[in-house]
Amino acid sequence: MEFSLKNYLLAYTFCLYAFISPNTLAEELSLKQLAAPLYQLEQKIDYQTLDNGLQIRLLPMDNTLSVSIASQFSVGSRDENSGQTGYAHLFEHMLFKGSKNAPGDSYAQTMSSLSGQFNASTFFDFTNYYLTIPSEALELALWLEADRFIRPALTQETVTNQQATVLEEMATSIDNQPYVRKAMEFLLEQAQGSPYQHAVIGSKQDIVQSTTASLNQFHQNHYRPDAMQLSIVGGLPAQTTDWIHSLFGDWTQPSTAVKTHQEYIFDNKPVRGEVIDSRGPWPAILLAWHTVGQAHRDAAAITLLEGYLFQNRNSIIKQSGLKDPDQLLTYSIPLSMEHMGVTNLVMVPRAKSSLDQLAENIEQMINEVTSQGVSQSELIQLKAQWINLKLRQVDSPSSLARALSATLPQDSLAPLTGPWERINAVSAADIQRVANRYFSHGYVRLDLLPPWYIRWGKALLEWLPGGLTDSLEDSAL
Repeated sequence: MEFSLKNYLLAYTFCLYAFISPNTLAEELSLKQLAAPLYQLEQKIDYQTLDNGLQIRLLPMDNTLSVSIASQFSVGSRDENSGQTGYAHLFEHMLFKGSKNAPGDSYAQTMSSLSGQFNASTFFDFTNYYLTIPSEALELALWLEADRFIRPALTQETVTNQQATVLEEMATSIDNQPYVRKAMEFLLEQAQGSPYQHAVIGSKQDIVQSTTASLNQFHQNHYRPDAMQLSIVGGLPAQTTDWIHSLFGDWTQPSTAVKTHQEYIFDNKPVRGEVIDSRGPWPAILLAWHTVGQAHRDAAAITLLEGYLFQNRNSIIKQSGLKDPDQLLTYSIPLSMEHMGVTNLVMVPRAKSSLDQLAENIEQMINEVTSQGVSQSELIQLKAQWINLKLRQVDSPSSLARALSATLPQDSLAPLTGPWERINAVSAADIQRVANRYFSHGYVRLDLLPPWYIRWGKALLEWLPGGLTDSLEDSAL
């Protein structure tokens, strides 16, 4: 009998099918079908890189009369020097307040006249700018973007005004909220020795002492074409590429290389603290685990584990709250930076439950995962939930453009499917391994405590019979 590679593959496939249950094959086929839109979208992307290093991704969409632009720069609070905390965020504000050829509020006024939607945000690793406008206004929008990115015009008046705006934002979102300022400072202390050791919004002193000269220098150091990803999604006119080359092609690439950062991995160990705030309405507990950055080999498994434990609708913590829970509320938004990660969980107890009980419940959940792992069916469900979330994140031109401009270097030519391929490669053993490596050797615990009389009343309620406590709690709620 003649042997051939084709026959061998057919025989191998037959043996493989014999040992895999039909349900598993159906589930894996379902994953492939769920992920198909990511591959289909990605095949339509036009990838370009200008001579100055600017990365471009164009994704045309038929029968669309609008276009979304997203520009992300590799500059965030991690790039700020001592005495300049908050500069990345403050400079983001400045870029809406005038450039060489569009002074003052010209940018906002022009966008409003076009019924355009625009905004920006700053994080530890990046600053991004995004807008949606009619396709017929794309050339004008690109001209405005290039002018403010390359030639911002900062005046003392705009600096003073935006300093006040940022300080008001700091007061509203941080200082006027119970627990937030002290809790933030406590958590940042756990990242000492890394570029992530100060808040994105910065310190009041550094914001007040910023000047036009220091902010212009920050722009020269960090706003450069080889630190930028530009993505455009929607109804693209035929001249789109020509406009980009004309407006951004002469932007000079600095002779120095873009600043790079190393991976920061902290050993998880038991750390405990407390914050007492006279404005606190009720106690709560904040738990945090150091994990890894987005580019780390364990990042995908940790993402699935976070969903399994805390985030998905059918996560362990959500399931524990379906019947007679110990918590009133749970809240988890993991911090996923390029070179560092933090999983966090905030829990508000019921009247009958102590903070210690909540912490013990979480420890038990993690111990079960480290000892028993997850089943193959649960793993496939986690992957399906990841795909569904990803599809929701790219279900509009604006969010899709932002996703493309947030591409990691390792995914430069696979911005949508690269992350999925890593998720799909995660095994049940990987989930169990990262649970043991990053979650079972201690964690940061911060007790958020109200004034003494609320704490005293809460402690009393914990000793009352369960039925009576539940009745009092229902009345209060």
